Amino acid sequence: MVQRLEGRVAVVTGGASGIGLATVRRFANEGAKVVVADLDPASGKAAADEAGGLFVQVDVTDEEQVKALFQTTVDTYGKLDIAFNNAGISPPDDDSILTTGIEAWDRVQKVNLTSVYLCCKYAIPHMQANGKGSIVNTASFVATMGAATSQISYTASKGGVLAMSRELGVQFAREGIRVNALSPGPVNTPLLQELFAKDPERAARRLVHVPLGRFAEPEEIAAAVAFLASDDSSFMTASNFLVDGGIAGAYVTPL
Repeated sequence: MVQRLEGRVAVVTGGASGIGLATVRRFANEGAKVVVADLDPASGKAAADEAGGLFVQVDVTDEEQVKALFQTTVDTYGKLDIAFNNAGISPPDDDSILTTGIEAWDRVQKVNLTSVYLCCKYAIPHMQANGKGSIVNTASFVATMGAATSQISYTASKGGVLAMSRELGVQFAREGIRVNALSPGPVNTPLLQELFAKDPERAARRLVHVPLGRFAEPEEIAAAVAFLASDDSSFMTASNFLVDGGIAGAYVTPL
């Protein structure tokens, strides 16, 4: 594999499973030193050991823990080049606005949006010291489109990630710090598998609208993250990078 990230230091939140784990592996295969940040100590350490990197147990909604995550990264590896702010949740009690309680709303906002705010807040100063950097924030295709099968807080949180990424990308562009939002379509991860198991009909309603006719594999999303992290995307910032199997471009899906 091409070593586009040789000598780079990367932090991946939610790095123990799904898109995060696939990205940890991809970053390591492309030559990066990877810090795996996750709540799960067993899976997180296993991912870091596999990648030859470092595991940091962190609650991404806790400001002091996030600050310590990036400081530990720089203390260990001397710098920070890449931050993939990926941790997120999609719980079953986040549904229609008519039925979703304020507790579910607040929990999803904290994990999906506030954590990205905190990670950017504490990653950017290290990138300023380094004179460059690439931040990739996980949004979603639902930040661009509406859905009748609503997850109201999830959708709103991802819209916030998209808007925040755009603003940061503009604000820090002249300092060599690129900030892009990655917007995946439905991905074959534990979160999606849980949706299938709990409500196959609802899950099938999603699949029928994917022009490519299938869900993405985590490795396909990780490839997009690696592109955004690397110099191959050096003229991209403040963008919404859709990797959605054609969903956002479809007026009528093929038979």
